[in-house]
Amino acid sequence: MAKRLTREQKQEQAVIDLINKMFEIAGHQVTYDDVKDRKDDWFQQWTMTVEQNEEWQEWGRKYLMKTLRIPSKRAEMEMQWASLGWGLKFSNMEEYLTNKTKE
Repeated sequence: MAKRLTREQKQEQAVIDLINKMFEIAGHQVTYDDVKDRKDDWFQQWTMTVEQNEEWQEWGRKYLMKTLRIPSKRAEMEMQWASLGWGLKFSNMEEYLTNKTKE
């Protein structure tokens, strides 16, 4: 029988899964293992669109709710922190903001 993960182990695995999914959604052939020991600003070396970030945020919110059994609002907040800490820079921010002001 498999040993159950502790809460801390689940949180560590969640970080790995979130970063891997971010790169997958952004279309990069990079994984957590490629960046885990880097001390530089690796998250500035790849980009994603604002829409891809929104997709990742939604996926991550659902994933965290299920995996860590936390409420939706807390999962949303955790994803905002994840985006701030490890999120890739946006490749289309100016275009996105221009379109938002036209709405």
